[in-house]
Amino acid sequence: MPDGEAIPYSARGLYIDGAWRKDGGAGQDPAYDPATGETLGVVPSASADDTREAIAAAVKGFQHWRALPAWTRGDALHKVADVMAARADEAAATITRESGKPVAQAKREWSLSTDQFRWYAEEARRVYGRIVESRAPGGRIEVTHQPVGVVAAFTAWNFPAVLIARKVAPALAAGCSVIVRPSRETPGSAMAIFDCLSEAGVPAGVANLLIGSIDNTYRVLMESPVVRKVSLTGSTAVGQQMIRDAAATMKRVSMELGGNAPMIVFDDADVEKTLDLAVGSKFANAGQVCVAPDRFYVHESLYESFGEGFAKRAKALKLGHGLDPATQMGPLINARRREAIEAVVEEARARGGRVLAGGSRPADKNAGFFFEPTVILDLPDDARALAEENFGPIAAITPFSSDDEAYRRANASPYGLAAYAFTRSAARAREAVARIEAGMVGINSFALAAAEAPFGGIKYSGMGREGGSEGIADYCNVKLGQLTV
Repeated sequence: MPDGEAIPYSARGLYIDGAWRKDGGAGQDPAYDPATGETLGVVPSASADDTREAIAAAVKGFQHWRALPAWTRGDALHKVADVMAARADEAAATITRESGKPVAQAKREWSLSTDQFRWYAEEARRVYGRIVESRAPGGRIEVTHQPVGVVAAFTAWNFPAVLIARKVAPALAAGCSVIVRPSRETPGSAMAIFDCLSEAGVPAGVANLLIGSIDNTYRVLMESPVVRKVSLTGSTAVGQQMIRDAAATMKRVSMELGGNAPMIVFDDADVEKTLDLAVGSKFANAGQVCVAPDRFYVHESLYESFGEGFAKRAKALKLGHGLDPATQMGPLINARRREAIEAVVEEARARGGRVLAGGSRPADKNAGFFFEPTVILDLPDDARALAEENFGPIAAITPFSSDDEAYRRANASPYGLAAYAFTRSAARAREAVARIEAGMVGINSFALAAAEAPFGGIKYSGMGREGGSEGIADYCNVKLGQLTV
């Protein structure tokens, strides 16, 4: 492991009822550095009894937290953000060691996580109801919003801090209590957020952290009738199963699931500027980003030059450990992910794909789970690199001849999370936003993730929104009061 302090797994652990629990009832599990394959440390693993205790704590915490004025909850979230801002460097190093992403990207993620608590500190004070005129003489109808209750939040490893912040911040702002079960591959990043919650004085039981197996955590949470909402960031297959499991106790669900983002490059696009932005976005976090552009639809007049420019930039990227400031792309998260990417590239070659860059493990990286930034042209639309979310450093580029063709092919996917279009025409920009079937569309930009904006998808990419004024709604019940005096 590179020089620096070890991640303090043993000093933290699970977080239940306002206290760290260094020993889990199910023993310990190792955590690894994906850039080296070395063990970072061992992490307590929750038992089913630990999960039940977390649920009981969350029930108690909810009763206290929901009764506090919204202004008080908002002040608490501002304090959390203050603590997070002061710990940015330490937290970014933890994110990099666990996920492999370059430290500059980790710092950006921690900043976005802090923003979530800042934004929802203010949104806590803006959960407005309304008065509806009643038909009854002397009567009125009051519409109010109340916290849904205990929330179970499940997050993935690719953005181990911001995915938690997107769920915890609005849940606490609404008056809910929350139990977070993060990915077992990035436990220290979750602990870093919870240590900030603890230092900021969030009351016991309001926020709880469980790390452990599916049987000991997920199943117990999903079976509990007192857990009233679940929120997931993960794969579509996992989301579908969670929806089925939630039906047994009629839990509310919000899902941020898989994506396969199309990017349309129209014939009037600024090619050099587009390439500079697209290469950085595609290979951020080694392509392990749900909103990363996967399918590049490039007008036939620009196709070859765009592909060559993409490949040239991809070959120039420096691979290495994320704590090295010179690193531009880190490793994949584990051996399974690298094997999955290798299978996609192998299938692309078999389907006639032209590999202009990458396509294999880097020869100078004998440790860790590195894979070269890869650019592939000339694939049919049903090739896996185009038809599926590859979730890795593969840019699949294909030509189109007309705008209608580009929209038709971009929309021919069961996914609808993010999409992008590059053009110098204001009319085309407006048309692209209107015609592309996705929850988020970026025009000449990849900047979709912001605390003040609703983040989420349609179709197989999920339901509900995280961020913006819309984000708090998923943590509230709407109540009607008919009053006659």
